Amino acid sequence: MARLEFKAKLLEPDDMRRAITRIAHEILERNKGASNLAIVGIHTRGIPLAERIALKVSELEGVTIPSGKLDITLYRDDLSEVGLQPIVRQTEVPFDISSRRIVLVDDVFYTGRTARAGLDALIDLGRPTSIQLAVLIDRGHRELPIRADYVGKNIPTSKQEIVKVKLLETDGEDAVELYELRGEVKS
Repeated sequence: MARLEFKAKLLEPDDMRRAITRIAHEILERNKGASNLAIVGIHTRGIPLAERIALKVSELEGVTIPSGKLDITLYRDDLSEVGLQPIVRQTEVPFDISSRRIVLVDDVFYTGRTARAGLDALIDLGRPTSIQLAVLIDRGHRELPIRADYVGKNIPTSKQEIVKVKLLETDGEDAVELYELRGEVKS
């Protein structure tokens, strides 16, 4: 039976705050300001990260940046493996994404499949001017030709390692931790 073994704390709350601030600055620089910009987070931990980035961009620019919540469950390419009754959450994008520059946000970037599902889900909502991807952690091991435009921290990992992002809003604390899968893994 496989078990997770804690290896290291990769980011502390101050590290996460600095990464989010840096991402916000990079978004503004690349987009030459906040005009027609919106931030959309992928359930679950991408949502509070998107809200934090939108708040930081708003503070820096003195304007309100709209943010939304995206559920990608039905867009996953492994839906049959998730279970007979997958949990579908609500997508809440309370603005028209057409003609906007959308920054799609997730916590950990791994194979690229979650990002691909997010792109498909966004396209079903309208035709944005552009879609950019922001992630707190890029751990490598891409299976699809997708890259993040904004990365809080690159953390090379093995496939036996798991990166866990903990957020105050969902987990009661801010941290990024590395675990290793030990023991026999069922296929």
